[in-house]
Amino acid sequence: MSKLYYDFIIAGSGIVGLATAFKLSLKRNFKILILEKEVSYAMHQTGNNSGVIHSGIYYKPGSKKALNCKSGYDQLLQFSSEMNINYEICGKLVIATKENQLESLKKIYERGVKNNLKGIKILNKKEALKIEPYATNTLKAIYVPQAGIIDYKQVSKKLLEQFQKNGGEIIFNNEVKDVFLNKNQIEISTNSNQFKCKYFINCCGLYSDKISDLTQNNTIKIIPFRGEYYNLKNDKKYLVKNLIYPVPDINLPFLGVHFTRRIDGVIEAGPNAVLAFKKEGYNFFDFNINEFFETIRFSGFRKLGYKYFNYGLDEMKRSLSKDLFVKSLKELIPEIKKEDVEKGGSGVRAQACDKDGNLIDDFLITKNNNIINVINAPSPAATSCLSIADEIIKNI
Repeated sequence: MSKLYYDFIIAGSGIVGLATAFKLSLKRNFKILILEKEVSYAMHQTGNNSGVIHSGIYYKPGSKKALNCKSGYDQLLQFSSEMNINYEICGKLVIATKENQLESLKKIYERGVKNNLKGIKILNKKEALKIEPYATNTLKAIYVPQAGIIDYKQVSKKLLEQFQKNGGEIIFNNEVKDVFLNKNQIEISTNSNQFKCKYFINCCGLYSDKISDLTQNNTIKIIPFRGEYYNLKNDKKYLVKNLIYPVPDINLPFLGVHFTRRIDGVIEAGPNAVLAFKKEGYNFFDFNINEFFETIRFSGFRKLGYKYFNYGLDEMKRSLSKDLFVKSLKELIPEIKKEDVEKGGSGVRAQACDKDGNLIDDFLITKNNNIINVINAPSPAATSCLSIADEIIKNI
């Protein structure tokens, strides 16, 4: 079988892969191909997130997350306006409900100031209740006017359409099985085809570590964390106006259980952060023996589990108990009852972990000759996708 040749091959049609393909297609007449193992685009992290446009308030000043979120935010709004994609800048509250959270709230506010967010404010209880009247446990809150909502599946659709309009190709049902660097050419084998290219870009999300392992020594592994949601029933939607977040643990890359008004009007409550027993394990009992044992054999995961055993146990309990899940929601909105929520969807976060048990808290993009590996791109990667694409292209 003769191998089909391209200038660029991108593995993965999540929003980062699609944004990269789109940006490359604007440069000049490159021959570009996206390979996707699924039957359609954006079927995993992109298609299952809560659709928040992130402001960048949480991220360490100067980090890739902070820089790309700001640039990506501006580009996302411009692209969405040009493509007539519905979005809304509705603002959000980050709420402290306990005295011991006030210092962390202050640190988050200071990060926002350093990240050049304009108009953010620390509010007292009375001021916060004017914005979210049912968040009555509030002691203090940060108001973040830049936060918004959008449907990232719609953004992905438009990115793909524009990419194809510019001459790009996408092939579904083609899973990358091997990548081989042969002098100045890269040879790629999938389950049904063989290809050659000059540059290969790995945007495989949950499997980004497996693909990068094919071409470089890699001490970082992707740990899959499932996030589960409940939805407020229609007659209780009035309890949430826009976006309500707790004060997160700034030592962990999770934002805690929060409330999100989606662009379609659904009010989501969640997510938790539970170890998934397979890479694409969207339900508690989804299990893949090889992927599960690969996770628990990894020394970094065992060290991580030792450090955060109690946190992980609490998340597991909350996953199995609606009562405990609702209890965490009541910290933000005390009026919520068990019967006010119903089971919603779930997503799996691809979170990189190093061999010392540290969760990688920044975007991680590596280069090996003509191969680019996007190894860690969790939230806010959707907001940042067009800026991440710029960074990838700069590496080329």
